[in-house]
Amino acid sequence: MHVAEPPEPDLLRDPESYAQLLRHVREAVLSGAAAPRSPRSVVSESWERSLAAHVDPDAGEAPLICEADELTELRAEHPLAPVLPLLREMLVSIADDAEHMMIVTDANGLILWREGATGVLLRADRVALTEGTRWSEEAIGTNAMGTTLATGQPVQIYSAEHLVRRYHTWTCAAAPVRDPDTGALLGSIDVSGPLRTVHPAMLSLVTATAQLAEGRLRAQLAVRDEKVRRANMPHLASLRGRPGALLSAGGRVLAAEACTLPSTVEVRKGGGTVTLPDGRIATVDPLDEGYLLRIATSGSAPRRKLSLEYLTDGPGSTTVDGRDIPFTLRHAELLTLLALQPRGLSAEKLALQLYGESGNPVTVRAEIHRLRTQLGTGVLQTRPYRIAATVDADFLRTKAALRAGDAAAAVRSFQGPLLAESESPAILEERESISAQVRQLALNSRDADTLWAFWETSCGADDLAILDALCAVLSPSDPRLAAVRTHRARLG
Repeated sequence: MHVAEPPEPDLLRDPESYAQLLRHVREAVLSGAAAPRSPRSVVSESWERSLAAHVDPDAGEAPLICEADELTELRAEHPLAPVLPLLREMLVSIADDAEHMMIVTDANGLILWREGATGVLLRADRVALTEGTRWSEEAIGTNAMGTTLATGQPVQIYSAEHLVRRYHTWTCAAAPVRDPDTGALLGSIDVSGPLRTVHPAMLSLVTATAQLAEGRLRAQLAVRDEKVRRANMPHLASLRGRPGALLSAGGRVLAAEACTLPSTVEVRKGGGTVTLPDGRIATVDPLDEGYLLRIATSGSAPRRKLSLEYLTDGPGSTTVDGRDIPFTLRHAELLTLLALQPRGLSAEKLALQLYGESGNPVTVRAEIHRLRTQLGTGVLQTRPYRIAATVDADFLRTKAALRAGDAAAAVRSFQGPLLAESESPAILEERESISAQVRQLALNSRDADTLWAFWETSCGADDLAILDALCAVLSPSDPRLAAVRTHRARLG
């Protein structure tokens, strides 16, 4: 975890003047006028996400999600509950002295706990900064809690850096807390207060506290792991030297026998058969806590086959081992980018290629998780994200034909533009490149069948150069010539 881009030194030298400058910047950016300076990148990117979620900059208010009785149950079950005493020790006494308050949210921005100076708590009540309200960017726009959850990094938000006007009299600093078992976001820790209480050390303090909380959770996890290991060692011993392992409830390898495994094995709730990254087949049996993994064979299982048909005017298709897989446009974009980069891509690079500079790796990780669930085991791997299956994709066949200069093969695979509805910058660039190259290769071929096949796609239907080339190469006795001439005349 690293400290995100901090506010500028002017904030600490003259907070009131700095707040006034930020208000001018915000008004200019929202109105489209020339701004006196650019907002910090972490802020401008958050504004873009918030506005895309239709947050009202002038009248937004954090929505109340949970009533008190429901909140009590959520608190008791939340993974951050065990470290709440540590958070109080680190932050609440300081918050009291500095007229701040400590806030703890879940991964969706729901405020679970809020403690601190009475005057600040009463002031917070008036702007819905209370337990049970949601402070994600989608719900209330740019704020330290929501933005740290969106970016996965610590962040400080001051005055008019908040998108919603009613929070311009507040300053806040927040840091994310991750599950040491899975790496998933558990929530955020935040310190908020009135503008006059801004302090240069607040972001560092919140970040250090989040790291201590993760360390405490990691220590508690190690204790649980050891208990599970001791309780389940007889199950591992029952394999009598055959390859296998004890796994935690999340799939982490706690102990292994006669085999080498990755640090974590993907398991479904209830166990079942899994394919390991190297192709071995294993059976996962549920225990009272965790799982027993038994490697069924030392040989490699056949690689799964992923087929992608995305060069089409229609919806396209995604299949795994011949089975149709329901897919979204975003999933098709992810598979396309990974197929084009067989060595794999990080979440950050995927976010950049999918969304441009406003891309969010957290969103990509969530989409990849859903996609892996759809495809099943043995298709996508992580660290980096890459396709483990054998890939048969029409756009890869077309690109190979283009490299070979084989016009007939290129047009045969090309049934339309690549993911025509995609607005992803990388997909758009690839779409235009493939379409232009196939068109030029077809024109250069001067082959009637090749030109006709390209003309039948949406990319060639009204292409005057293609029509003129067909008129030139089709035999007068060819019945297709009349159709081409008629269409050419219609276009003028």
